[in-house]
Amino acid sequence: MAIAAVRLVLIQDRHGLLLLIYRLSISYSRRASKAALTASLAAFAFTSNVQAHGIAGNRLFPGTLSFDDPAVADEAFLPLYTHIDYPAQGSNVSENRINAAFNRLLTPTLAFTIDSGWVHQNWPVGNTSGADRTNVGLKYEAYRNNQHETLISVGLAWGIGHTGAPAVGTDAPNTIQPGVFFGKGFGDLPDSLSWLRPFAVTGAVVDETPVGSTRATALAPNLTARRFDPVSFPGVETLHWGFSVQFSTLYLTNRFDGGAPAHEPVNQWVPLIEFKFDSPSGQKTVATANPGVAYVDRTWQLAAEIILPMNHAGGNGPGFRTQLLLFLDDLLPSVFGKPLLTDKAPIRREIAW
Repeated sequence: MAIAAVRLVLIQDRHGLLLLIYRLSISYSRRASKAALTASLAAFAFTSNVQAHGIAGNRLFPGTLSFDDPAVADEAFLPLYTHIDYPAQGSNVSENRINAAFNRLLTPTLAFTIDSGWVHQNWPVGNTSGADRTNVGLKYEAYRNNQHETLISVGLAWGIGHTGAPAVGTDAPNTIQPGVFFGKGFGDLPDSLSWLRPFAVTGAVVDETPVGSTRATALAPNLTARRFDPVSFPGVETLHWGFSVQFSTLYLTNRFDGGAPAHEPVNQWVPLIEFKFDSPSGQKTVATANPGVAYVDRTWQLAAEIILPMNHAGGNGPGFRTQLLLFLDDLLPSVFGKPLLTDKAPIRREIAW
């Protein structure tokens, strides 16, 4: 699970005041996106078996860094570190984030999720630090097809208002966040397209909507007086979306024979590139391309990627992310060996094809 970070930028309004606003945007149909996400959440009636890691058939979907992956499992991100520089009022702001997340299975297909973090920013007038906003939610595996390497999950999260620090612009209002997460591998392609079998795509769409009081407070750098001034800014509906293209090195070894796997496809390198977009209503979209690589072991995953801005809102230079993901059910089976609300443990063998 990746953590969606809200960045802020300074603009000059017609009265000459410095205001902080969300730095992402695109025009799109909010009603249509809400309807699609709500319909997806209604898919909870489907029940299937899960396995350790994000696995469907021979396909291992690694934990992505810039958005959430389709896996539903006992896992923890400790930590996810992000460094990025972005423009604000003609100057550069350097931001460092350390985020952490924890997912705990309630049933074999339903998990409780929580995430938060810490932010440090370097401005021309000084430094600011503070807590990131905390999010809690549920994530459900709605569909699995092992033979065709397909995995779809849906989620519903609550962004707890005012748990972030005004000093770093994370004092956001309460938000509701329905989302859809998917993965599709191409290992089922015929022999004539065998060169495409190592590839897979994953993606996520999350609609973040403020509820209740939608105003928050932040500290805005006053470049003339060289100090920070408190300002109030409105929360806006934001669409967080992205997709990745992945390459599984399992398909280059004799561990892959084209049939049902005998073991989990762990212990492999997965090169990938993630494309991330954050689109607040009426504002510019932040767009980045994030090439990287993940190594997936049985009990942990280590991944890193470079952040490359795709537009001016995405940043003014390369950044990077690193992530340590722990698979808690394999790391501590005596504690996380079965879900909290049932004695039925997740099935770890492959479903017969």
